[in-house]
Amino acid sequence: MLWTVGVTVLQAINKCRLKTDKRFLVMKRGDTMTIQENIERKLEADLSPIHLEVLNESHKHNVPPGSESHFKVIIVSEKFEKKSLVEQHQLVNQILADDLAGPVHALSIQAKTPSQWNSGGRFVRNTPECLGGSQAEKV
Repeated sequence: MLWTVGVTVLQAINKCRLKTDKRFLVMKRGDTMTIQENIERKLEADLSPIHLEVLNESHKHNVPPGSESHFKVIIVSEKFEKKSLVEQHQLVNQILADDLAGPVHALSIQAKTPSQWNSGGRFVRNTPECLGGSQAEKV
């Protein structure tokens, strides 16, 4: 299932032919963008990462096939310098607030500075197996 994000924004853009900043999802009528692509665009626009992976991990959870509700973000940005891990995560959550309030149910964030990434910090933790929904009853 694909979500159309910002329909009222798009209608206003189409009516007034306004220019928007690249954080907003701008599409021609009939075009679609996945939630994953939308997340990638927002993070690229705001954090200019040197490395970015947005992984749709919805298939590991008790959701319908094709869902886009559970994501892992691996991001390396100079904008994380001199920020604590909590502040880095808050920054990502702030950028994705609309998605987290809507279609995104879960977001795993692995944020690093370029120096952490380049000095052997390329290890990425595996996402734990889902025990939610009807799967929890089997344990």
